[in-house]
Amino acid sequence: MNKLFQKLRKSEVGATAVEYGLLVALIAAVIIGTVALLGPQVQAGFQTVVDNL
Repeated sequence: MNKLFQKLRKSEVGATAVEYGLLVALIAAVIIGTVALLGPQVQAGFQTVVDNL
């Protein structure tokens, strides 16, 4: 059992994958929040361009 814990402690592959997963989730949350906040403003800007054309 002790050898298993030592092997798991030395293996950082799983920890790195979890860290990258958390980083991707954080970036996705920021992107979703930004799009939700700025979406109507961007849409209004494009609509102004379309109306002027």
